[in-house]
Amino acid sequence: MSKVTSIIEELVTPIVEELDLELVDIEFVKEGRDWFLRIYVDTPEGGIDILQCAQVSERLSEKLDENDPIEQNYYLEVSSPGAERPLKKQQDFEKAIGKYIYVKTYEPVKDLKEFYGYLRAYTDEFLEMEFRIKTRKVTVQIEKEKIAQARLAIDFSDKQI
Repeated sequence: MSKVTSIIEELVTPIVEELDLELVDIEFVKEGRDWFLRIYVDTPEGGIDILQCAQVSERLSEKLDENDPIEQNYYLEVSSPGAERPLKKQQDFEKAIGKYIYVKTYEPVKDLKEFYGYLRAYTDEFLEMEFRIKTRKVTVQIEKEKIAQARLAIDFSDKQI
């Protein structure tokens, strides 16, 4: 986590907690010539509306107007993480057990760096996924430190493993 996102997390966490929301992720990224500060929030049950996003945006904007840690101009966006929400925290992974996910690794695991499949288990050391290679079911354990990115995914096939 960058210094900017750490500071923003300190500012936004009390706001989302007060509104009974969950802070899913924070991004501070440059796209083209513009910088974007993106705050992803959700409800514990899943599903957030535009009014809740607006509340977070308005309250965070007030705090940033008082003391903004970001020097350059940027756009503030507050939104839902969407159907393919990132999996970052332990509770995210625990809630995703049995669901279809995408995992990208820093280095190959069983000669692959990208996996689409069902999360079967999650521990302090690894996650276990089940996926298909052609017609075979394959199970893989991926060590947590090898995970570069993980998120929920949409399974467009009719075939459940």
